[in-house]
Amino acid sequence: MGERSLQVVVRNPFNSVVESIVHRKFPHTELIKVLGTERDITALLAQYYQKDFSDGAIYQLLQRAPHESAARVFTLPQLLVLYGLAVVGLWLLTHHFWATLASIMLVLNLFFVVAIGFKLVLSVQGLKIRQQEHGRWETLIYKPQALPIYTVLVPVYNEPEVIPILIEALRKLDYPQEKLDVLLLLEEKDIVTLEASRAANPPGFVRFILIPDSQPKTKPKACNYGLAFARGEYLTIYDAEDIPDPDQLLKAVWAFKSGPPNLACVQAALNYFNREENFLTRMFTLEYSYWFDCLLPGLEAFQLPIPLGGTSNHFRTDLLRELGGWDPFNVTEDADLGIRASQRGYVVGVINSTTYEEANCQTKNWIRQRSRWIKGYMQTWLVHNRNPWRSIRKLGLKNWLGYQFFIGGTIVAFLSGPFLWLLYFYWLFTRGTWLVHLFPGWTLYISLICLLLGNALGIYLNMTAIFRRRYFRLLPYALLNPIYWQLHSMAAYMALWQLFTKPFYWEKTQHGLSKVKKQTV
Repeated sequence: MGERSLQVVVRNPFNSVVESIVHRKFPHTELIKVLGTERDITALLAQYYQKDFSDGAIYQLLQRAPHESAARVFTLPQLLVLYGLAVVGLWLLTHHFWATLASIMLVLNLFFVVAIGFKLVLSVQGLKIRQQEHGRWETLIYKPQALPIYTVLVPVYNEPEVIPILIEALRKLDYPQEKLDVLLLLEEKDIVTLEASRAANPPGFVRFILIPDSQPKTKPKACNYGLAFARGEYLTIYDAEDIPDPDQLLKAVWAFKSGPPNLACVQAALNYFNREENFLTRMFTLEYSYWFDCLLPGLEAFQLPIPLGGTSNHFRTDLLRELGGWDPFNVTEDADLGIRASQRGYVVGVINSTTYEEANCQTKNWIRQRSRWIKGYMQTWLVHNRNPWRSIRKLGLKNWLGYQFFIGGTIVAFLSGPFLWLLYFYWLFTRGTWLVHLFPGWTLYISLICLLLGNALGIYLNMTAIFRRRYFRLLPYALLNPIYWQLHSMAAYMALWQLFTKPFYWEKTQHGLSKVKKQTV
């Protein structure tokens, strides 16, 4: 307002913290306070600092730690290694065709046997963890004033029809509304969703954050932009179609308060409200029940790096900012963030709470979504293998091997699976004698164990989580897992193609296709 006067918009004119901050920055200045809402302050920040926030959302991680960013898909050493392997492989196939094929088959089958055994150990331990009590979180209900502010990021894009349902779901969270800080992340050019959000007349704890139109147009970039406005001590992400357990925030607060100081994040389980709609939703539910109820708790028990899911992961906000937020160039940003947290010495846990989503019920839509996830796994594996020795030093050998099996192993399994199955069916129907060259001696028995025991264990492991959630009618569908795995392979090859052609392209998943209503939860 002048050389010695400053106008400041404040929510609470009696908050002396504001005065002390301003006077440290501008000593001997008269303070003229103007009363405003949180939305007013947010609008002013967005108006004057939009470009700064936008640049930070895109380039912060790249500038701070370029070796951790997926902005560069392949490094020169990685390209040289790939080229060298291709040359050596072609030379071996030219000069020692049968021996080379036999070696490849042996390595693949040994890998599958070890991977299945690794998942079996994780699953047994994970089921034990899930049966344990996670603490007396209920006591927090009676101390609402002691609860911290909790930020909830909700990225929404081209989904106007879900806004009223979303607002209602946020109202039902069992958390004091004056302690909630919900940021609705909207693309500035998505006028339809913005108008639907205004028409829904959301409560005062909801703020609209308009994301500037820029590339890459990804969910992690939107979340990074929203992170600049976050007020909460803790922060979580929900997708627009999510239905979290009402007590989930309380359980997360309890986990942080009772956990170690280096606990950076806790992951809630994800599951589906339309699980019995068709074959695809049943298989999706089998997969997610096993992943979140068995595998992730097993990883936590052995203190191995946990690749986070895309929603319902709860963070300490200060540690999330310290990590540089999400990588906007990685299309499976939360899996990458879980690995980065482990490299910095932080741990990721799981909480006994569930968020229900809409399972993809259309095959084309499912493949597009899954190809994005697998492409992100490929990006994550490449990023954290740019310097394997540095990764081993940061993660430790045990964690590094666990990461290789969990991230790299998933990619190898999906890409190589169809060839092994085609080879098996070819032998089954033709009894081709030339296959004897591929399986000399004891390698045949390893391949047979992989085929029979490996697939049987894979089916059994998918059944284990069904008993915990009592989805007994899905039990017979676990036998069809080999068919479902072929869909993964189709998505994996689509992901591999896009990794070279359009690595940062975000395959948008279409929601609202299910005929099952959310109230079935």
